[in-house]
This record gives sequence, structure tokens and C-alpha cells, in this order.
Amino acid sequence: MRFLSRLLTVVVLAATCNGLAAEKTAPVDYVNPYMGNISHLLKPTYPTVHQPYGMLRFYPNRGSHVEGKVNGLPLIVLNHRENSCFTLSATQEADGRLQRVMRTDYDNEVIKPYYYRSDLDQQRVVAELAPMPHSAIVRLQFTQASPGFVIIDAGHGELTVRGRQLSGHQRTWGGVKVYLYAEVDCDPQAAGLLRDSHLDALFTRAQGDNACLAMRFAGQSTVVLRYAVSLISVDQARANYQAEVARASIEQVKDMARKVWNTELGKIEVSGGSQDDRAVFYTSLYRCLERPVCISEQGRYFCPADHQVHSDEGHPFYTDDWLWDTYRATHPLRMLIDPERETDIILSLLRTARHDSRHWFPTFPAVTGDSRRMNCNHGVAVIADAWAKGLRGFDLAEAYDYCRRAIEEKTLAPWSAHESTWLDTFYRDHGYIPALKPGEQETVPGVNGWERRQAVAVTLGTSYDQWCLSQIATALGRDHEAAHYLRCSYNYRKLFNPSTAFFHPKDSDGQWIEPFDYRFAGGIGARDYYDENNGWTYRWDVQHNPADLVALMGGREQFAANLDQTFDEPLGTERYNFYHQLPDQTGNVGQFTMGNEPSMHIPYLYNYVGQPWKTQKRVRDLVHQWFRNDLMGVPGDEDGGGLSGFVVFSMMGFYPVTPGMPVYNLGSPFFASVRVHLPGGKVFTVKAPKASEQAKYIVGATINGKACNRPWFNHSDIAAGGSIVLDMSSRHTLWGSSVAAAPPSATPID
Repeated sequence: MRFLSRLLTVVVLAATCNGLAAEKTAPVDYVNPYMGNISHLLKPTYPTVHQPYGMLRFYPNRGSHVEGKVNGLPLIVLNHRENSCFTLSATQEADGRLQRVMRTDYDNEVIKPYYYRSDLDQQRVVAELAPMPHSAIVRLQFTQASPGFVIIDAGHGELTVRGRQLSGHQRTWGGVKVYLYAEVDCDPQAAGLLRDSHLDALFTRAQGDNACLAMRFAGQSTVVLRYAVSLISVDQARANYQAEVARASIEQVKDMARKVWNTELGKIEVSGGSQDDRAVFYTSLYRCLERPVCISEQGRYFCPADHQVHSDEGHPFYTDDWLWDTYRATHPLRMLIDPERETDIILSLLRTARHDSRHWFPTFPAVTGDSRRMNCNHGVAVIADAWAKGLRGFDLAEAYDYCRRAIEEKTLAPWSAHESTWLDTFYRDHGYIPALKPGEQETVPGVNGWERRQAVAVTLGTSYDQWCLSQIATALGRDHEAAHYLRCSYNYRKLFNPSTAFFHPKDSDGQWIEPFDYRFAGGIGARDYYDENNGWTYRWDVQHNPADLVALMGGREQFAANLDQTFDEPLGTERYNFYHQLPDQTGNVGQFTMGNEPSMHIPYLYNYVGQPWKTQKRVRDLVHQWFRNDLMGVPGDEDGGGLSGFVVFSMMGFYPVTPGMPVYNLGSPFFASVRVHLPGGKVFTVKAPKASEQAKYIVGATINGKACNRPWFNHSDIAAGGSIVLDMSSRHTLWGSSVAAAPPSATPID
């Protein structure tokens, strides 16, 4: 009996301990900011510390995780992976060896979404940081008996120190000023200009291209720096400081930021799957919450479009959103889990266009202005998708006008803010962008010399944008315009080559560019004809009308065979040659590339031709092959949620192939249960209790209790809550394979 009693005690204690362990595993604990910090070829991810959508973002200044040194600590990362301001360095180096930015080793680094810690300066300094939306607290511990130095570099700007207070600004790209207000918690022994590697206390103001101040602390083992930033003024930075960190400790801010992260990440709860699956899922969701950033400051915002300060009228202002990447999955994800914030983001896009002198809808809005990068005007898809899914908190007619202007008045040439040229007139008259013959010189103003015309990519992308315009025009009751843009949405047909079943460039005389290689034609990044990806990727770039693409290719069987070939087709040369020409086309499975956003919908296209089990297998394989809980776990440039949105949706078990159409394609869920918390306390659940790495095939489904025999569902099925129950198996069946089961496509015009 005594043995049984002890055994029961052990069992109870073990169960209790397991329960406590489970309670401690909050969503943010699964996040691995290091995932993808070593890139496959181009840009790595960065281990970003911030609050969700916070204006203040931080990561140590280094190129990637393999670099053993950091070039100081930026007080704010202004644009996604591009511009940072106010570099902080801390050192116990001798006074005569001080530099504006101290390049030091780092060790014992810990990075969470809400906290940073690292040993710097050969372990002589322990640096910590915890973020608020516009501010942060930095704690520096000096481990040696010698004096410690804190250096703030403002680059091209101005800094002033008065006792414990430091303030000023740094001018960044585009003429935008970032303002700083900071205080340390103890009196420095000396403070002043850093000049010729020495602290000069006679000068307490630094300005110009090398604006840099330093503080020397003696007898202080710990220095706490509280600071805030602003895009409006130093006074506003001080107000942000007072509101957020003036009376807080670093532990309080850390705990608060952790709670905010758990609230946001907890909008989607998953159970089942492996530990790595949960890490990849929540890390990807964390990446989707980095941008756009909210730059409202106590009811006001600096507008990048006109460089003026405006009232936000109760709707926070957001920017730094690379729409070419994020319209595909990141915006649709937010429409599902945070429609109120998505509405504010759309209002911000409208304000950006309103304050722009030409009233063009933005394409790549950033803190420093709309850089008009990439091709086409895919922000229109965000508007069409939001309206189709029931968001009503914005003026649709105003949005339509700005979107139409961007497509009709601005040149379609990539990376350009030039007004329309004859190239655009040609598109309107003939339905395609004419390509240059090999060796032919560019003469059209506004065409970027490096980015080129991207003739096929722009034709296909603009066809999709015009379909989105047709959807908005229909909602507004503008039937004539809706019919016009619907016809334009079929312009991709003009470049479909029936003899090859690829989209093929034509010259201005209507002749195919020949000879032609769909793998390698078009120069670096295939930019003469495509963009960053070759013709194999753009073969499938008809998001709005897969049904018509099926018909163009000769029917369901041939379409499926062409899809199979995409995943099977060899690179055609040595890998180093392939990536020398196509460095963005990483994460290859045959000619399919998982590392670039135009490919993300491709594995879901099997649903349109009666082979949904191939979608289920491919999606499972692709996520496990290319998105992993390790330093190389992201296959391409993660552009602020661009790739991560694909992962979040795909692991939940569904994906929005056509933003602008309120429909989701089913894939293969990674978890036994997914609970999506919707506004108003409603919950949408995906249940797949048998799901596993082997049991990846759907063999039966119900939606809200009704049998479902098709591999897709409507947004209205889940918008008010409800459940999808999926019966999974390790062997596929013909479930969802009938012609009638195919997901919807654009309205036919023939």
C-alpha cells in the first residue's frame, strides 16, 4: 500500500509539473527570431525586437548571424531591413580608442520578440533592451572597474546633451527626420562631442555628417538609458517618453511587451503537430505582425507623402508595407484575425494617396515615402479583397479613384513613378507590354535601366489588377467600367503562346521574341520579360482566372501534367550558374521556387483540375522542406510577412489563391486543431484530429456540420465563426476531384 501511495504521489506530481510546463508554453515562447537569419542567397531575416506593428523596431547591426561582430545597436530600425537611426555603442575601451560606432564581438545573445540581451565588448558590457511602441529601455552593465562609455551616433543630424538628457535628430533617406529624446538614470562623469576618438566635454552639441556624442561613467556598474523616438519633433519624442517609459523599469516593459505578443499571437491557437511545427507556425505569425508599422503619435502622424503632420482622427496611421509581397497572404490573414486594424491600414493607404499631389494609390509605402518598387499596382487587390470580405470602414469610391489613377495615369514600368508613356498607351490599345528584341536599346522614359520593362510580368500582373478594379466597380454599381476592366483582365491571353503553353514576350509588331528559353531568357532576374523569376513561374501567374488558364492549356489533364512538369523540370545548368542569373529564385523544387512570392499559389492549383491530393502533398512537403526551425529555415527574402503569410495559412490548412475573391482553397492542415479568434468573441475552428506528417490527405470534410465535397470554401462560411472538420488519411482518394468541385474563377467574357 505504501508503494502504491508513493507511486500515486509521483504520478500526481508529474501530471502537475507537466500541466505547469504546458501553462508556461505561451504562443510567444514558440517564436524563434533566429529562424532564417542565415540566407540561402540574398537577404536573411533579422531577429527583430518590437511590439506588434510598433514604430520602434530593433535588431543588432550585423549582416547575418554568421558575422561574429556587431556594428553597434540601432535605437530604431526605420524601414524594413534598410534604414536605421541613432546607433548606440557601449564600451570600456580606453578613452583614446573611442569610435562613433564601436565594432565589437557579441556573445551569450538572447533575443525574444520582446527582449534583447547580449555580452558585448569582449564581455565587458552586458546590454539589454525591452521595447514599447515608440520607445525602449536599455540597461547597460559594465563588468570591469574601468570607466564605461555610452556613445550615440546620429550620422547626418544633430545631438545635444544636457546633464542626463540627450536629444536631437537624424536625417535619413528621402529627407525624413527622426527625432530622439533620451535620459540616463545617473549623472555622467563627463559628456560631450566625440571627436578624434576622444570625448570633448567642452562641446555638448554635435551636428553635421558626423554628429556623435559620448558619455563617460565612473563608479557606475549599471546605466539605464530610457529613450523615445518621433517623426514629428523632439517635443513629441519627449511626450512619447513620458507616456511610455519615464516611470517604468526594464522588467516592467519586458513583461508588458510579452503580454502584448501573447495577446496578438494568441488570436490563433493550435494544438497537435510537432514542437518544430508550432515553432515555425508562431515564428511565421510573428513575422506577419512586424509591418506595417503604426506611426501615429498621440493622435498625430507625420505623413510620408507630403511631409506634413496630420491628425489621425482616431484611426492610427500605418506605413512600411511592401504591397507586392504582402497583398497575397499577409493582408488576407489580417482581414481574418484583425479586421479593425486592417481597416485602419487601408485608411492609411487612402490618406497616403490623398496627400500625394497626384492621388496615386501607393505600391511600396514606407516611412520615407512611396518608393514605387516592384511592378504593377497590387494595392488594388487589398481594397478588392477587403470589400469582398465585408470590411466597410472606408470610402470605396475614393479607393477606386486612387487605384484607377495609379493604373491609368502612372506608367506601368516597374520601379518608376513616371507618368504614363507610349508604353502605357500601347498596353491600353493592344493589351500587352511590348518587349524589346535582344540587343535593342531602351528609349522609353521612366523605364528603370536595371529593372527593365518586365513585359510579361507587367502584362499578367496588370491583368489581375484590372480584374480587381472590375470587382470594385461592380460593388459601386459602375457596370460599364466593371465590364471594361473585366475585359482587360483577360489581357494575359495576348501573351499566351499555344505552341508552348507558356506566357511569351511579343515585340511591338506582335511577333514572338525568338529564339526563347523559358528558363534563362531575359538577363539577370529575367527582368527583360519577367521579374526575379523565370517563365516557369510566370506560366501560372493568372491568380484571378485559373479556369481560363486550364482551358488555354488544353484541359484538366494537360494542366495537371504541366504543373507536375514544373516541379520536375531540372534547373538546366549547374546551380551556381542558375543562381548567378536568378538569385531571387531560391527554394527550388524543379523549376518551382518556394523562395519568392509569385510562386505561393502554384501548389494550390491542382485543386482546379480535380487532383486536390497533389495540393495536399505538395504543400506539406514544401513547408517541411523549406520552412524550418533553424538559422536557414526561410528559403528566400522574407519581405515583412510576404513568405510567412503563406506558411501561416498553409499550416492552418487553407490559402487565399485569389485576393479579391472571398474564397479559400483547402490544403493540408498541420495541426489537430486550429482555433481562430474572430472579432466579437467568435471562433472559427479547423479540426483534423487524425492529421499527421503521413495522414496529410483529406478524404472527407464538413463545414458547419454540412458535408463538403469540394476543396474550397467561402469566407462567409467562417466570418461569423463555425468549424471545418477534416477527415485525414495517409492514402488519398478522389475526394474533391469532380469538375463541379473546382474553386471559382473570374467571370467568363466569351
